[in-house]
Amino acid sequence: MKYGYTIIYVSSVEETLEFYSKAFGFEIKFIHESKAYGELNTGETTLAFASHEMGNMNLGGKYIKASVEAEPFGIELAFVTENVASAFNKAVESGAIPIKEPEEKPWGQLVGYVRAVDGSVIELCSPIGS
Repeated sequence: MKYGYTIIYVSSVEETLEFYSKAFGFEIKFIHESKAYGELNTGETTLAFASHEMGNMNLGGKYIKASVEAEPFGIELAFVTENVASAFNKAVESGAIPIKEPEEKPWGQLVGYVRAVDGSVIELCSPIGS
């Protein structure tokens, strides 16, 4: 088995793809003509977004919609970068909501947290052991 996708259900796939592209520098890989599904070039594992309508169809409406108005889920997306402070500032300037400014963890890693426009928690971090 291979881990292939993380799919986040969102209100607007197109707006979410544009946000992740602007805030974190990911290239938009694909967006379906229906605008109900899209993917980013993120490396080996695909980060994808699907509409809430697709979520209702796939899951029978039995899921909690991510939203910036609600408390975040106990899940985060971690994006590794050599310059955490710069990435944090760029994300906030692009519309991310700051959660916690970058700080050094006891194990030496620099980590900051933001919320994306879809409500997801994003960890911006240096490589472990750097």
